[in-house]
Amino acid sequence: MHHDRMTHTTNPAPIACSLTGADYRKRVTEAGQVARDALRERRRIEGGARLSFDESADIRERLEAFVAAEAECCPFLTMHLHATGGRLVLEVTGPEPAAPIIDELFA
Repeated sequence: MHHDRMTHTTNPAPIACSLTGADYRKRVTEAGQVARDALRERRRIEGGARLSFDESADIRERLEAFVAAEAECCPFLTMHLHATGGRLVLEVTGPEPAAPIIDELFA
């Protein structure tokens, strides 16, 4: 009896945003506006950054939309959004080559 062995190889996602130039600029502009409106603190954490924003329904909605959109174009990033102490905290981490991309977020 002969069994075929299936081998699954996973190619890691490239460390590059998949957005086109115009869409990328729009995303950066939107993130920059959220930063101007509500970003209160930015800290380096292992593998990325922890960003703290004023908590409001509007800011939460904008951050959730950003996280969902980034998951599509930058699947190599890990994002975790949670509320604590009247702040919305977004933790963004990724592999070492993604550090410049993380640094640009909400700059």
